[in-house]
Amino acid sequence: MTLIDRRFRERIVLVGVVFPWVSGASVEAGLDELALLVGTAGADVVGRVVQRRQSPDPATYVGQGKARELHELAETVDADTVVFDEELTPAQQRNLEKILGRTAIDRTAVILDIFAQNARSQEGKAQVELAMLRYRLPRLRGRGSQLSQQAGGIGTRGPGETQLEVDRRRLLRRMTALESELRHVAATRRTQARWRERSRQRTVSLVGYTNAGKSTLLNALTDAQVVVADRLFSTLDPRTRRLALPGGEMVLASDTVGFVRKLPHQLVEAFRSTLEVVREADLLVHVVDGSAADAESQIEAVRDVLGEIGAQDVPELLAVNKADRAGTAAAQLAAGHPGAVVVSARTGAGLDALVRAVGDRLRAADTVVDLVVPFERGDVLAAVHREGEVVAEEHGEGGTAVRVVLDEAGRARFAGYVAATPGGRGADGA
Repeated sequence: MTLIDRRFRERIVLVGVVFPWVSGASVEAGLDELALLVGTAGADVVGRVVQRRQSPDPATYVGQGKARELHELAETVDADTVVFDEELTPAQQRNLEKILGRTAIDRTAVILDIFAQNARSQEGKAQVELAMLRYRLPRLRGRGSQLSQQAGGIGTRGPGETQLEVDRRRLLRRMTALESELRHVAATRRTQARWRERSRQRTVSLVGYTNAGKSTLLNALTDAQVVVADRLFSTLDPRTRRLALPGGEMVLASDTVGFVRKLPHQLVEAFRSTLEVVREADLLVHVVDGSAADAESQIEAVRDVLGEIGAQDVPELLAVNKADRAGTAAAQLAAGHPGAVVVSARTGAGLDALVRAVGDRLRAADTVVDLVVPFERGDVLAAVHREGEVVAEEHGEGGTAVRVVLDEAGRARFAGYVAATPGGRGADGA
C-alpha cells in the first residue's frame, strides 16, 4: 500500500512535554518540526498535545491520567498512531500502546522511517537497516506475540522490517553482517582519503540542516545534476564533484546527509563511515536556510552533530542560502556571523563571492616557506612545484632556493629542506 492516496494516509497525534529545564517555545518548535517529519513520512497530523510535567513518568512518560486523555483524543479524531517528540523507552512504549489501544512511537522512529524510504544505494540501505535494527533490538524483549506489526505504518517499513518476526539471535547475526559490510566500506573510504592526501587534493564538504539547499548549491557550483527535492532527508548518499576556484585550483566538493535536532544516535553511528567525508574535509561550507524562522537554532543543532562526529575543529564557512526568499533576514543573519556569505543557490546570487571565500579560507591555512633543494634532488623540486605555489626560485651554491606557499601537509613533507634562519637552524634540525 502506498501513501500517495490521502484516504489511506496515517492519522497522527503529536505529543510534546514541557519540563522545567525545557522552554515551552522550544517544545513548540520541536513539534512544528515533528509535524514536517510526519508529513515527509507520508502521514497527516490530526491532533497536537502539549503537557507540563516536573519529570518524565517512568512507566508512560506522560503519566496515566494524560495517557487516558490521549486515548480519548485519539478516539475522537480517529488517529492511527500517537507520536512523541522525545525517545520512549521500550517499557514506556509498551505501556502506552496498552492504554492508547493503538501504536505509540517517538521522533526517532519517524526519522528512521524517512531514511528507510529515501535509501537508494547499497551502502545507504545497509546503514539505515543497521540503525533500525539497533533501535528495534531492545524493543523485542518481552513482547512475545505482540511482536508483529502488520499495519505497515511509520516505524514498521523499510530495510530490516522482517527482522521484527525473527528471534533475537538471528537479528544480532544480521547486525553483525551489516557492521562488517560497513567496516569494509569505511576501509575503502580511508584508502581514498589517503590517496587524496598524497595528491594534495583539497576537499570541501557542504553540511547543514536538512532541506537547507545543500544539493541545490552543489548543482549551482559544479553543475552536478544532483536530484533535488523539497523534502526532508532527500539526500542520504554523499555526492562529490570537482569545483574550480578563482585561482585555477581544483577542489572536491561533497554534499552530505542533512542534520536535524535530536538526530538519533543510531543513525549517527550507522552513518559514521559516510560522515567521515565531513570529518576529513579541509573546509566545511555550513549551509543554512536564511528564510527559516529558527535559523540560529538550526545552526546550533548542526554544530552539535558536528561535535558528536568529531568534526568540530574543521574550519567552517557559513553560507546563508535562500536569500531570494529571506530578503533582509538573510543579511541580518549573516551580520551576526563574521565572514558569512549570503547566497541564493536557486538564482545564483552571491555564488561568485562564496567561491572566492572558499578559496581565501583554504589559502589562509597555507604558509610561505623558504626551502633549499640540492641540485641532485630534481624529484623534490618537481614535487614542490606540484604541491605548492612557488613565489620565487633562485639557484645558489648549495642548491635551488625556493620560496613556496605550502599547507600543513606540504610543510611536514618538505621539513627536511627548510632553509636555516639567521642565527638558527633549519626545520629539520640540521
